[in-house]
Amino acid sequence: MQKTVVINVVGLTPKLLGPLAPQLSGWAKGASVARIRPAFPAVTCTAQANYLTGRYPEAHGIVGNGWYFRDECDVRFWKQSNKLVQAPKLWDAARAADPSFTCANLFWWFNMYSNVDYAVTPRPMYLADGRKLPDVYTTPAGLRDELQANLGTFPLFDFWGPKTSIKSSEWIAAAAKHVEERFAPTLTLIYVPHLDYNLQRLGPGSPAAAPDVGEVDEVCVDLIRYYEARDAHVIVLSEYGLSDVSSPVHLNRALREHGLIAIRNERGHELLDAGASAAFVVADHQVAHVYVNDPTQRNKVRALIENTTGVAEVLDADRKAAHRIDHPRCGDLVAIANPNAWFTYYYWLDDQRAPDFARSVDIHRKPGYDPVELFVDPTIRVPMLTIGWKLAKKQLGFRMLMDVIPLDATLVKGSHGRPADGGDDGPVFITQQQHLVPSATIDSVDVYTLILNHLQGSTAE
Repeated sequence: MQKTVVINVVGLTPKLLGPLAPQLSGWAKGASVARIRPAFPAVTCTAQANYLTGRYPEAHGIVGNGWYFRDECDVRFWKQSNKLVQAPKLWDAARAADPSFTCANLFWWFNMYSNVDYAVTPRPMYLADGRKLPDVYTTPAGLRDELQANLGTFPLFDFWGPKTSIKSSEWIAAAAKHVEERFAPTLTLIYVPHLDYNLQRLGPGSPAAAPDVGEVDEVCVDLIRYYEARDAHVIVLSEYGLSDVSSPVHLNRALREHGLIAIRNERGHELLDAGASAAFVVADHQVAHVYVNDPTQRNKVRALIENTTGVAEVLDADRKAAHRIDHPRCGDLVAIANPNAWFTYYYWLDDQRAPDFARSVDIHRKPGYDPVELFVDPTIRVPMLTIGWKLAKKQLGFRMLMDVIPLDATLVKGSHGRPADGGDDGPVFITQQQHLVPSATIDSVDVYTLILNHLQGSTAE
């Protein structure tokens, strides 16, 4: 099989190719640049599952970055087990065609306990005293210590949160080179997340996001040159494009105001009790899964959601099927935001009673996606001093809460997730192997076949 590398540059669009990314744009001039009709929802986990299975969420079950686990009455985001993806993967098909095929998965999601040959994914250590320490999980297990001995500890706090920077993408790129030198896999999947951060903070239309495009340009072209020198076919693609937004929509608060959400009070803080609620929302960017535990309230819930300002559409069973998302994990209803709006997970009506994790970077405890974690609370007068004091207490072994995240959802200026047809503001697929790309616009599930064709050297029909 032909050595192939897929570089997943989150948030990259045809519109961003140009003066802001001169080296990547130069490489793309001699390439086929196809628009991708994005996955729905157009979010990381769903997009990657579409790419790696060639199936839609109705088949593979990845209906978002998180969902409500009905049997446990619990909302969970950013789970890692590959067993959650309920369809065969691209590497299974490649290995069946050529038993000598090997695959490295570097930071694509659902990376743990898959049958790839080499894997690296973030896996912090959660200590009994409340500390969270940066770390990774790898296959083989010894690769973890090998990588961090050579590259330093994975910069987890540069990967997500207010401190996010190009350092995490640079570390992933260096890890990819290390894996190539050690194992020379047939297929390497590389995740480059950096562009996503300030596009959410600032919005894709903000000139202030331009330096981030330049930083990603450097990382990507360095990887392209490295792998092309090793006779690899290189694909650069993205998962979604972002939209400028200005209107956060608090669907859970609307449901609570009508007595549909149950709350537990713990030490003065309010926790959403999903299992006891008549209905609640799992928010994920511009898409929200609406779970209705009490069927008698279904029509009331739908009417409330449809009449909430900022909601463009509510999908029932027929419309879910039309969008290829009708899976048991999906919400009973699915709300789609207006182009300039996005959905928060917020369910409390008084910020003084918000849960303690609301003001922290806590991606697993929150019952929904929270891009406000990218900001430090602007009301903190001296943020670096405050953070430094908290870190000092942590180093001394004291329990502390890093409660520096604001509760002001209007800070977020970029989002994604809505259905789209593909275009200059959407995801992109770039390859020098022009004969392998059948058209100027492809569907998200077509990426599966295109990657296989690169591996096999096939000609597109």
